[in-house]
Amino acid sequence: MAASKKTNLLAKQLFKLSLENGAVSPDRVHGVLGWIEKHAPRQALALLKVYHRQIATEFAKSRAIVEHAGPVTEATLKMIEGAMSQKYHRPITSHPQPNAALLAGLRVRIGSDVYESTVAGQLAELSTSV
Repeated sequence: MAASKKTNLLAKQLFKLSLENGAVSPDRVHGVLGWIEKHAPRQALALLKVYHRQIATEFAKSRAIVEHAGPVTEATLKMIEGAMSQKYHRPITSHPQPNAALLAGLRVRIGSDVYESTVAGQLAELSTSV
């Protein structure tokens, strides 16, 4: 069941209430969920799905998934955090994730942005340009 316009609007308003100083506040999210439980709005399940998607998207904006083929040092992760925090003007935390398919190099995902410097990516680019 798709969410109606009113449900989407309510989810957007609840999402804005969940922010404190531009970041998601666990206390405010708890309050919003308590309100939803107490008042049981129409299309509550659709409302929760839309609200969850907005919260997850906001969390993804502050999380750098660093995919790597070989070992990656803590210093490298801190350097990525610093550079991305400066670029996005908000605190970014890095989370390493091994990926043997990369061959060598790194792929960093923050939200929907992808920064790639991998051998696999360069080989794929070469194969499409030939």
